[in-house]
Amino acid sequence: MIFYFSGTGNTRWAAEKIAQKTGEELIFIPQVTNFDFTLKEGERIGFCFPTHGWQPPRIVRRFIARLHIANAEGHYCFALTTCGDSIGRTMQMLCADLRRAGLPKADSVFSLTMPESYVCLPFMYTDKPEREQEKIYISGKELEIYAEMIRQRITQQVHTTPGIAPWLMSHVVGSYFNGHMVSDRKFTVDADRCIHCGRCQQACPTGDLHFDGQLPTWQHDGSCTSCLACYHHCPQHAINYGSITRKRGQYYFGHKETK
Repeated sequence: MIFYFSGTGNTRWAAEKIAQKTGEELIFIPQVTNFDFTLKEGERIGFCFPTHGWQPPRIVRRFIARLHIANAEGHYCFALTTCGDSIGRTMQMLCADLRRAGLPKADSVFSLTMPESYVCLPFMYTDKPEREQEKIYISGKELEIYAEMIRQRITQQVHTTPGIAPWLMSHVVGSYFNGHMVSDRKFTVDADRCIHCGRCQQACPTGDLHFDGQLPTWQHDGSCTSCLACYHHCPQHAINYGSITRKRGQYYFGHKETK
């Protein structure tokens, strides 16, 4: 089984490709209500998620803390994360979370560099269209290799991009980001631009955003992951995160085919 979380679709695409290759069941983390699992003979354990602030997303870490797999010992375990450029010590942190939860350490770990989607900091922008396509093409080739490794249960594989100063990025910058900047409090809607299509609500992976036919509203209940799916899926660019995103681009996986 493959447990996955995805906001703008990069990780969903990767998880689906691995599931097709391995025959494993896909389980969307926000929809899990029963955290007790029992594996079939030969079943793999997979975790696929985007890197959030050079760490595993908070929703994934909380899920792992509650996860109980009765017969996990001896089953092949892998993890794959998508990122815009680098992941810092994301996989070391994930393995520590697995250990604390009494789950097997990942036998192999992978990262895929995908188009940028986080645009809420001064130095972060979406990629140019040509760079988007380049990243998707390269990651597609890499994913074919990684999926075959996972299918064959190959161990001791570390194909990741830690980047510069990984400890600093994950444990200092990432800790601040995930501790203080993951929130729905700064989302706004331009009423004169909103066309009441409801795509923002459909895109929200955690159900944090509600739409009653008038304007979307966020629940402010801690369920937001700051994945920006609502922002990126709005066809009118009516949703913003404070003022910083007003002149930023939008991206979600496959948008050029679906718009």
